[in-house]
Amino acid sequence: MPSPTDQPNTAYKEIRSLQRGIELLRCMNQAHGGICTTSELSRMSGIPRPSVKRILETLRLCGLVRPTDREGQYCLTFEVRSLSEGFIEEEWIARVAAPLLRAYVKPLMWPCDLATLESEFMVIRESTHRFSMLSQHHSMIGTRLPVLDTAVGRAYLAACDEEQLENILKLLSLRQDEIGEMARERKKIDRMLKITRQTGYSINRGEWQDQPDFSAIGLAVKSAGQLIAAINMVYPNASVDQRAIEDKYLPVLKELAERIGRDSEPWFAHPPEYAPLALRPATPA
Repeated sequence: MPSPTDQPNTAYKEIRSLQRGIELLRCMNQAHGGICTTSELSRMSGIPRPSVKRILETLRLCGLVRPTDREGQYCLTFEVRSLSEGFIEEEWIARVAAPLLRAYVKPLMWPCDLATLESEFMVIRESTHRFSMLSQHHSMIGTRLPVLDTAVGRAYLAACDEEQLENILKLLSLRQDEIGEMARERKKIDRMLKITRQTGYSINRGEWQDQPDFSAIGLAVKSAGQLIAAINMVYPNASVDQRAIEDKYLPVLKELAERIGRDSEPWFAHPPEYAPLALRPATPA
């Protein structure tokens, strides 16, 4: 999904059919099992059903979708995975963070995300939503989260040094939207950061307007003295008592954040291109 600040290159005219095809693939990726009817895809994407059918036929010829035994229903094929083969993720996320997040699915039960800062947003780089039995969300990797009203964003901000914090808030305050308005409320931000630093973790109790029915608890992740990311645990507002979150799950989440930071040290204490191979850790058990 493009950032609200992204500006199109007007030197070239966009290819609308390509945009629509990508949107349908995104919708199918969010659906359970990657399976959707043409009517469901039309509703999800806002694309008229006749156009949906034409686009799906093109995607079928490309080998990316196929019809199921049910009339008007399509599913993604294994071929869609080939689209990501050329994307090389940061090694520490693939080799350290992802396996550790997966290992903590059972003790934490509720889904978790790991996010890093990119410009004005926290971007989810790895997630256990697809593994957690309690998750009510799909296709979270790549989702951009606002910094000021999400748990990962608040945890990250609270762990920034003064120069980093000022630079982020200055960038956010230039926006002419609700995010910018929030960034200019410095006293409110300072109170939030003070509480987060005192407790050592951040809380979002449904303040993010896109997900008002869900809360999250967040922690910063540091490695070799550097702030590298933040993690959260997401749960419905009415499902878990806050005391239970802090007593039962917070210690486990802290352990996870510490392990990610500790096991990632070879990548941050030594730049990857210069680090001896012996310093590159194997995938954690």
